Amino acid sequence: MCDPYQPAELSCNITRGCLEVAEQQGFGFTVITKSDRVLRDLDLLERVQHKSKCVVQMTLTTFDTQLCSILEPNVCNTQRRLEVLRILQQAGIPTVVWLTPILPFLNDSWQNVSSILERCFDAGVRGILCFGMGLTLREGNREYFYEKLDQHFPGLKQQYQRAFGNQYVCNSPHNAALMKRFHAACEARGVLHHTDEIFAYLNTFEDRLAAEQLSLF
Repeated sequence: MCDPYQPAELSCNITRGCLEVAEQQGFGFTVITKSDRVLRDLDLLERVQHKSKCVVQMTLTTFDTQLCSILEPNVCNTQRRLEVLRILQQAGIPTVVWLTPILPFLNDSWQNVSSILERCFDAGVRGILCFGMGLTLREGNREYFYEKLDQHFPGLKQQYQRAFGNQYVCNSPHNAALMKRFHAACEARGVLHHTDEIFAYLNTFEDRLAAEQLSLF
């Protein structure tokens, strides 16, 4: 996967061009990004949301700004992404957050998760996707991940190797407890949190103009 708002987009305008075609044809769409550059196209997102449906999805993984700069060095930090979510909500654009990955032994604490959740609730997100408190490691990216662990967190690679070996899915030892609290917190605030209901919401097409025309009769 590739972020549609990578730095080259500012000069190439490929993403905006694609969105303009969708808007002209009356299609809805969803955008998945970690970049605040999405706000450049807020005018277009608002037009699509008025006629059909536009959902912006953002990934969040850690509330701590310093840790975020290590884990996600080439994107805007979590605080800025939360600000973007709030701006989108104020503009009437629904948002969904992907709470992933949660890295075992690094940010798999309820303090981290709850801090993100509370700010998401404050920003009025429609749903929060979480497939489990952990990460996946394929052959190839596992080696890169371990290299970065050695660089930034000496000794942590060995802890991962002892806990997970060559497993693809590496869930936190606290996964069950964290997921239980995650679902309870979202349920209490009326935020979508089951994967099936969120994807059902994302896949539902809304033709607002047709609905307005029908309402006249």
